[in-house]
Amino acid sequence: MTYPRTFSHIGLSVTNLEQAVDFYTNVLGWYVIMPPTEIKADDSAIGVMCNDVFGQGWGSFRIAHLATGDKIGVEIFEFRNSEQRENNFEYWKTGVFHFCVQDPDVEGLAAKIVENGGKQRMPVREYYPGDKPYRMVYCEDPFGNLIEIYSHSYELTYSAGAYQE
Repeated sequence: MTYPRTFSHIGLSVTNLEQAVDFYTNVLGWYVIMPPTEIKADDSAIGVMCNDVFGQGWGSFRIAHLATGDKIGVEIFEFRNSEQRENNFEYWKTGVFHFCVQDPDVEGLAAKIVENGGKQRMPVREYYPGDKPYRMVYCEDPFGNLIEIYSHSYELTYSAGAYQE
């Protein structure tokens, strides 16, 4: 039988692990489960798993594990020779291009993201102008990872058909 699975975690790649941990704990309030740790290519269980995922020759990387208020995990990776993309928003290519958090103070959280080295990509917009107070905005963390902010839950936002005229 098919049933809706729960979301476990997401992995983000950054160029500075300590800065990312500081950003996500201070700006989004996420908490550290495992502080920054180095993982090396070796015969350990995690080393073998990483060979399966990254292939041979990855050498080492650093990782920290955080969690959100609703217990979703966030793995933050800093790979050797990591680099920030020139164009971090190639939305027409497959893959995850953003994640979304919920905060009733969309404007306040967007401002806090900007104050802490991130970027606001657009003005705050309403889904149902003049009818319902559902708002959203796209921002970026200091590494170019896209963060969408919703004022209300995903289910509330879309249950009434947000794209109807």
